[in-house]
Amino acid sequence: MKIVRKEDLPREKLARLGAGELSLVEILTVIISSGFAKHSAAILAQELVNSVDGDLAVLARYNLFDFKKLKGIGPAKAALLVASLELGRRRQIFESSAKLVIRNSIDAYSLIKPYLADLIREEFWVFHLNRASTVVLAEKLSIGGVSGTTVDIRLLYKSALERLTSSIILAHNHPSNQMRPSSSDIELTKQVVAAGKIFDIDVVDHLIVGASTFYSFADEGKLN
Repeated sequence: MKIVRKEDLPREKLARLGAGELSLVEILTVIISSGFAKHSAAILAQELVNSVDGDLAVLARYNLFDFKKLKGIGPAKAALLVASLELGRRRQIFESSAKLVIRNSIDAYSLIKPYLADLIREEFWVFHLNRASTVVLAEKLSIGGVSGTTVDIRLLYKSALERLTSSIILAHNHPSNQMRPSSSDIELTKQVVAAGKIFDIDVVDHLIVGASTFYSFADEGKLN
């Protein structure tokens, strides 16, 4: 039986070396804190990592129900895990929104990914830009199911006009990771672009966002 020195236990290691020196299993061990019967927190953490094959992108999509499927993870531990993941996501949003100038689809994806990449249902967002091409507002317009969402174009432009928006970026996610636009995605984009010309508000791009990739209407020449 391998003897683990106290200073090498996750909490003690964190205090001694910093969180950056912990493995994913050790970080989850600290969050889970305690186990049950012959299952220590470390064993639970390892089982959790195994359940997603070590893929943090999959883990980031876990909700309370997903975590509670693992024996030993009750409501309290599940809530703590979900809150920890949400804190990391919000840090990404804060950092990505810090005066990033949108010059191309890659810049836009860097900005938008933290908002949409880890969601398990579709959401449609509009990102309002000023004349310097920096984001002044990120606005959620609608929430749908796992396969679609609807958008009221009147509300979209009402918000843009009230804020004197110079241009907008449209974005929605495909939880399935199927990046090709649907016929309704294409039709909606055409309608938004046409309405924008009336109000002199440019539609810079429409991104479909997946867990680790994206589709850009601008890059594919589909904004005309």
